[in-house]
Amino acid sequence: MTQNDVCILIPTLNEEDAIAGVIGEFKRMGFDDLLVIDGHSQDRTRERAEEAGARVVVQRGRGKGQALKEAFSLIEAEQIVMIDGDGTYLPGEVGHLLEPVLAGKADHVMGNRFGNLEPGALTRLNSAGNRLINFFFRLIYDVPLSDILTGYRAFTREGVRRLDLTMEGFEIETEMTVDSVKKGLAIAEVPITYRPRATGTKTKLNPLMDGARIVATIYRMAKTHNPLFYFGLMGSFFGTAGFILGLYVLREWITTRTEHIPLTILTALLIIVGFQLFFMGILGDAVASMHREALREIYRNRKER
Repeated sequence: MTQNDVCILIPTLNEEDAIAGVIGEFKRMGFDDLLVIDGHSQDRTRERAEEAGARVVVQRGRGKGQALKEAFSLIEAEQIVMIDGDGTYLPGEVGHLLEPVLAGKADHVMGNRFGNLEPGALTRLNSAGNRLINFFFRLIYDVPLSDILTGYRAFTREGVRRLDLTMEGFEIETEMTVDSVKKGLAIAEVPITYRPRATGTKTKLNPLMDGARIVATIYRMAKTHNPLFYFGLMGSFFGTAGFILGLYVLREWITTRTEHIPLTILTALLIIVGFQLFFMGILGDAVASMHREALREIYRNRKER
């Protein structure tokens, strides 16, 4: 492998104070294939990126997810490294991410920011939200990853081709991780450094709104990967509501002999729906397991060829 076999992909939006430094560090390490996909910056991000020696493309749509999907279609290198252009990640640690890819141990390598999180890099709210999201991911997908929202990743080109990405916003990192798990890609996680943002740059992430969208994405994508959790959670909600309502109806009948016919019917309906959803989850889980095994076998045979 030479640096020419690797494309450094940098999504940007108003990063004029940091982008030249990020590109310059990669240039000093011998990386010449640097692609900046810009989300219609209002500052001098594009000019500074071009001056630093990167190829700059302005995305057609809006959002980080849309930018990455457009960029992946333009890349022909066998290895791809994705890094944010805000100076929070160290280009010098690129070797840590590429090592598992080049060794054939991983199709998708994720940099774990919590491996070396510098003071002030994340606010308390963002840190708590990240850890909660990662816990939610591990609970649903049973994969021991610690930082699914990281913006520093490495891929094989084949790994990127197998991803079916649809998200247009900050949910894209979550979708990349979940879809890699669903497609049976070999995933590795390596500790990296995460620094405070460069002076003059501002985060585009809304902790509450974007956090809610990310959690919703994790849960929505569980429908095809872990149907038992997806339908079981809804079934538990309906079943619990029916059980609580049933206790109230029973107490009223025992203490005052009052009959609540409509509530009794509603109780029965809620409990029946809860059981139906739960059994849908069991059936869906069996189908999803067979589908995952089929995909792994197809990928295994493709690699052996």
